[in-house]
Amino acid sequence: MSSIELTPSQKTILTALINLHGEAEDAVKGEDIAEEVDRNPGTIRNQMQSLKALQLVEGVPGPKGGYKPTATAFEALDIQRMDEPASVPLAHEGEPVKDANISEINLSSVHHPELCRAEIHLQGSSRDIHEGDDVTVGPTPLSKLLIEGTVDGKDDTNNILILQLNEMVAPAEEPQH
Repeated sequence: MSSIELTPSQKTILTALINLHGEAEDAVKGEDIAEEVDRNPGTIRNQMQSLKALQLVEGVPGPKGGYKPTATAFEALDIQRMDEPASVPLAHEGEPVKDANISEINLSSVHHPELCRAEIHLQGSSRDIHEGDDVTVGPTPLSKLLIEGTVDGKDDTNNILILQLNEMVAPAEEPQH
């Protein structure tokens, strides 16, 4: 874990930059970040100055310029960077969410089915997902775990969805690993 302490606003903006940069694989304009996090572009510019001072963001000048996250940005948010991460799909209201990947699934109260929740750590934008929406996570690469649930809460700062589970299926055959 990184020793850089970020404010919730800085975390939200940095997470949005990383997600947008992952989609575009190019510099991200401040206006795009502002739209993603529903903030004023001037606020984004101010926050980017402090994130640059922390060496979490680099500015790219010119008409195609914007901002790029540094390797330290991924460390500060405890995001693992992989060349080819395994794909764990996410579907929202039955439709695949493009440019989204699940990095972590934490289950709570699995012994009590009515209270079972899943904490889904997402890489990509969760902007269009809201409480009460139905989502499907998986299948995961090794165990083929598939989770269906209803969004019970959202942590936009840390890119986490909290699901009330409706169904969880993992095939009984031997996993291929």
